[in-house]
Amino acid sequence: MREYERSGVVTPAYVFDADGVRSRVEKIRQALGEKRKICFAVKANPFFVEELRETADFFEVCSPGEYDICRSAGIPAEKIVLSGVYKAESDVCRVTEECGSLAVYTAESISQVQLLCRLAQEKQRSLPVLLRLSCGNQFGMDDATVLEIVKKSKSLEIEIIGVQFYAGTQKRLETVIREIEKLKMFAEEAELAGTPFKRIEYGPGLRVNYFEGEEAAEEENRLRAFSKMLDMFPEQCEIVLEMGRFIAAECGEYCTRIVDTKQTRGNHFCIVDGGIHHLNYYGQMMGMKHPFMRHLSQSSVQENMSDRRAENGDERAEDAPWMVCGSLCTSADVLVKNLPLQNVGIGDMLVFERAGAYSITEGIGLFLSRKLPRVYKVTENGSLVL
Repeated sequence: MREYERSGVVTPAYVFDADGVRSRVEKIRQALGEKRKICFAVKANPFFVEELRETADFFEVCSPGEYDICRSAGIPAEKIVLSGVYKAESDVCRVTEECGSLAVYTAESISQVQLLCRLAQEKQRSLPVLLRLSCGNQFGMDDATVLEIVKKSKSLEIEIIGVQFYAGTQKRLETVIREIEKLKMFAEEAELAGTPFKRIEYGPGLRVNYFEGEEAAEEENRLRAFSKMLDMFPEQCEIVLEMGRFIAAECGEYCTRIVDTKQTRGNHFCIVDGGIHHLNYYGQMMGMKHPFMRHLSQSSVQENMSDRRAENGDERAEDAPWMVCGSLCTSADVLVKNLPLQNVGIGDMLVFERAGAYSITEGIGLFLSRKLPRVYKVTENGSLVL
């Protein structure tokens, strides 16, 4: 994707790899095996929905806005999974009218089950429902409540097809193993109750390495080991893996330019035209961790470790540990501390890698009323589309 650097990106901006995200899903699918289905969590990056229309098996939507994005991108009803801890009746009613029993609906509370039952009765159609299991937080229902609903499922107007479970992100494989074992035991209980699951939707929350120094895991072997664990479920139970960060993170970058440099009480600061309102790394703490990134001279496309000078002869600041600060009027706007940079100059671009997931949706973009960053997509031939 680095060819785009020669294309004159206007900063601040996100650059998303359209072809790369499709390849990413196919790579994951190859490692997991064809029988595993992949559900893309739209909240991770709605800009990838159109690219994944043919590649992802399902799309998890958690708001009316995400639903509109999917439908505008041509996502068919049978690929929609309507989720979310809060579902307004009007929104659920709209989806049932437009998608009917082709979409899948999650229920996170008894009242959501009751709403879906009522709508199914009113519209004279059966709605396929996944009951969300809670991990102890505000999402979903506890095991006993879900099992009680499962036992009564034959008398309900909806079709309970299985459960949904997601207990957080950036998890180690040992945690994932424990969760799969729990889901297997729960599926066995449901079968004993007379309602074998047709589907389990599971968000494994597999780790993405964002920062230098983190332990690197061999991804393909990790995915194959993970897939082998899923073999413990009955063949007739479809396993759908909900993924957002794990798919999108490495398929996007955030670009920002250095607009000022200064030295204060022995500390070197460079000010950029972006900031923390655009860039969000899970696990970052006031810029103390160093994300994977590149430093590009204004006049050349080279890595920051090269010995270079700007062609226009501008003065370049001395080599030193730098604090990279954004454009917001708050001392919290620190992107990276103690970053070893060489030959820093105004106009240089800093490219933050692995910014394809959540930065664009979780950032405090409206803070200080600054302009929103541009969004570019890199096409298959390497050109930029705004």
